[in-house]
Amino acid sequence: MSRLAFVTGGTGFVGANLIRALLAAGWSVRALARPHSDKRNLDGLPIEVVPGDVNAPDLATSMRGADAVFHVAAHYSLWRRDKDALLHSNVDGTRNVLAAARNADVPRTVYTSSVAAIGVKSGGIADESYQSPPERLIGAYKQSKFLAEREARAAAAAGQDVVIASPTTPIGPWDRKPTPTGDIFVRFLTGRMPFIVETGLNWVAVEDVARGHLLAYEHGRSGERYILGGENFTLRELLRRIGEIAGRRPPRYAVPLWLPLGVAWLGETVFPRFGFEPKIPIDGVRMSKESMYYDTSKARDQLGYVPGPLDPAIREAIQWFADNGYLKRRR
Repeated sequence: MSRLAFVTGGTGFVGANLIRALLAAGWSVRALARPHSDKRNLDGLPIEVVPGDVNAPDLATSMRGADAVFHVAAHYSLWRRDKDALLHSNVDGTRNVLAAARNADVPRTVYTSSVAAIGVKSGGIADESYQSPPERLIGAYKQSKFLAEREARAAAAAGQDVVIASPTTPIGPWDRKPTPTGDIFVRFLTGRMPFIVETGLNWVAVEDVARGHLLAYEHGRSGERYILGGENFTLRELLRRIGEIAGRRPPRYAVPLWLPLGVAWLGETVFPRFGFEPKIPIDGVRMSKESMYYDTSKARDQLGYVPGPLDPAIREAIQWFADNGYLKRRR
């Protein structure tokens, strides 16, 4: 008899890939999805879809009989106007999902956090032992993930079996929204990225992140967090790799940070008064001030996590965006 996973956030980028990894590993899947959400990432999958929300009061009923809860759902936004929604979904929602799993007697919960909750180690590479002071975490999204992770740690300290998975910056298929990373692909491949900001991140194949969640379930220690990452390198290098695969020349020039920061400030504080929608979030620009590099040694040593090369994931992402109509408009 196969094990049953209850998955939140299955309609999203990481969640859709996780569900496919669970099915490939022989699990049955019950996925929570808001009634009016875009469910195309779940089309054709042999799973049970349960209508509901992470803040639903009767969530434990839907979880009963599950061998594991994978809490992947999160509201992702870098816009300052979304602070309340971020706290409600990411912090209140996580508290409610954990309580529901506890009430439903689910043996283990894997909570999908983010390296956003860890923060940036200035001039260095951060691991799970590092923690930026909360006041230095840029933006409501990072702060909400820090507070949500604190809920997971508190639940583990109280005796609930909770393992924390902390992905870095995933790349690959099923990025339907798309995420800010996927938007980099789309804007570059449709000729809408003439310049860049010099920054760097840890990039990882989303399929490795999905497999890492399964390893966290199998081998993770309750209350511990595990960075699921890949390679540390610059945005310029990512665009070089995308361009090499797609046959496009990457941007040659970088702009000083003050320029996009000024545009973002005008967009979020001045232009909305005149009916214009902002295009660049202030906090998104602020995050690019320092390279966000991370060490995956703990996940490798304790989970057996071994990320693969990134270029196949880049190819898959390009192909998926092309097949799904994201690259039709070029200028």
